[in-house]
Amino acid sequence: MESAGATLAAAQQRPVCVIGLGLIGGSLLRAATDAGRHAWGASASTTTAEKAAADGYDIAGSVDEALARAAAQDALVVLAVPLTALDDVLAAVAREAPGCRLTDVTSVKLPVAESVARLAPATRFVGGHPMTGTEFSGWDAGSLQLFHEKVWVVATEDDADLEVWVDVAALALACGAVVVPAAADEHDLAVARISHLPHLFAAVLAAVGADGGELALALAAGSFTDGTRVAATRPELTAAMTEGNRSALLSSLDDALGRLGAARGSLASTGGLLATLTAGHEARTTLDGARTARREVRIDLEGTEGEFLESMRELGRTGGRVIGWTSEALDAADEAGEALVD
Repeated sequence: MESAGATLAAAQQRPVCVIGLGLIGGSLLRAATDAGRHAWGASASTTTAEKAAADGYDIAGSVDEALARAAAQDALVVLAVPLTALDDVLAAVAREAPGCRLTDVTSVKLPVAESVARLAPATRFVGGHPMTGTEFSGWDAGSLQLFHEKVWVVATEDDADLEVWVDVAALALACGAVVVPAAADEHDLAVARISHLPHLFAAVLAAVGADGGELALALAAGSFTDGTRVAATRPELTAAMTEGNRSALLSSLDDALGRLGAARGSLASTGGLLATLTAGHEARTTLDGARTARREVRIDLEGTEGEFLESMRELGRTGGRVIGWTSEALDAADEAGEALVD
């Protein structure tokens, strides 16, 4: 690996190629461009590509063309397509940019890593997952601010390519996000509980409410609206996300069903729900406390690669997050960048 300063300097200037221009990919192209990156995108949808081009963004004529440009310019390729479309896009990556720097924004990490290893094994892949979104989809739903102060997970495996890890972290920070490093398997277990299970519950809650008829829907207020918001997401997108994390979601669902079963048993036998409600109240209080006590750090690239990656995983496990680089790291990057220009 090149020097730490040169690695960071290159990462902060690296071009970005975004494949897929829906809510996340479209927002990423907007944010990367706004941050001063040379960025372009491509979409399999002609309508989407035309909308993005009409809004003034650099849009390649095809996915293959975008990837060929990425290979020529040593860009960071970001796959922003649903999990169900991933294999086809990876086949194009293997054909047009087989050795590229590669990341993704998919909500599961192990299945994506397995697909990359199978279909595009020569790529330098480090997975990513911005923890943000809305119930809307498509280019028109995108926003410059979508990633602002949101968590962006960067997969941090023992064998991670550190240069590409820095590329992905630098892109996330440039888009206004904060970085949480996490091992892929730990990430998938976590998001099953705090993202995928809520999507499933929202669908069930919305269906139960609708079955109550017109009066029930007329009375629906904040708790029902908040609890069902993500049920408005296109079902095929939610299905791809949740089914892609099947094993971890099953475990979380079993936990939830056990708690609901206990609540039903208590309600039927004693009429009491206090134990269930107290546990939920305490858990929510814990969440609120964790949010106010989060450890935010600025990092450098000192130490061996193994030491750095392990320290990053431990930071993520303990609720910490990366908000930027140390002044020493930035000074070294500035010096390296000036040397590269000279």
